[in-house]
Amino acid sequence: MKFGIHIGHMGGPLGEMRKLWKFADAKGFDWFSVSDHFQESPPRGGDMDCYEAIATLTAAAMDTQRVRLGSGVYCVAYRNPGLLAKSLTTIDHLSNGRVDCGLGAGWHDVEAKAYGFPFPSIGPREDMLEEYAQIMRLLLDPEQRRASFEGKHFRVTDAPNNPKPLQPRIPIWIGGRGEKRTLRAAARYADGWNAAYIGPVEWKHKSQVLDQWCEKEGRDPKTILRTVNLGFYLGADAKGVARAEEVYRGHWGGSADRVDRTGYLRGTVAEARAMVDQFRALDCTRLCIAVREGPYDWDALEAFAAEIVRPA
Repeated sequence: MKFGIHIGHMGGPLGEMRKLWKFADAKGFDWFSVSDHFQESPPRGGDMDCYEAIATLTAAAMDTQRVRLGSGVYCVAYRNPGLLAKSLTTIDHLSNGRVDCGLGAGWHDVEAKAYGFPFPSIGPREDMLEEYAQIMRLLLDPEQRRASFEGKHFRVTDAPNNPKPLQPRIPIWIGGRGEKRTLRAAARYADGWNAAYIGPVEWKHKSQVLDQWCEKEGRDPKTILRTVNLGFYLGADAKGVARAEEVYRGHWGGSADRVDRTGYLRGTVAEARAMVDQFRALDCTRLCIAVREGPYDWDALEAFAAEIVRPA
């Protein structure tokens, strides 16, 4: 199993974020990803800093040499698919072929309304996700001279994407836990599936549902990579654990559906190993730790890299 780092809230400070992706690149992680928001996540009133995802990932591409660069995920309601294809192709060239494409139906209706993005109900957004994934595959395929697609929500007409991506196949990820539509879309269109902030038991169940959709779609389930994002609230010592728990409660203590959920690493780094091993036993391809609201606990990050990532 590989490991990654995800920025779950793009508030920085900017120097901390730059230090973080360089840390990932140097410490044995194989992945670094951004979240696609225009205001803070979890929502806390909209007054906090929040940098934009594509620009941030571009900077990470220039500062790193080895980690793959992704998202978790780009919301299909926020960008035309042609624009995202051009952006990711550019990052692919800047990174010498290290970009991935993560897509999702989105959830943060507060920011969509604030910025004037149409944000229909989940059913139409799932329709948008399926159309979007198909268009991205066409535009990111180096063998496709031009792309045409006519859908209800999106269309491209004889659209070029030059220069072509450096990678022969930029991986497309679909993120989410919806069993009826999201996992079906992953079975149909994705190279990988990511679930965020759920523990091993629920992740195993969702993975089994994905297997069932693969069977219905006539696809070998082994051809889909499977990853998880876990909130990172660990400490290197007792004082660090206490600080991390205070931060966790500050982020999620007022959220009834999150406060006792299992998709978060809490306690000491040594205590986190049990959950890591559970995901490894489930054939999870990559476990990503998600940090929010720097400055980050660098002692805890160093300990996680030394004690868990390096020996893996």
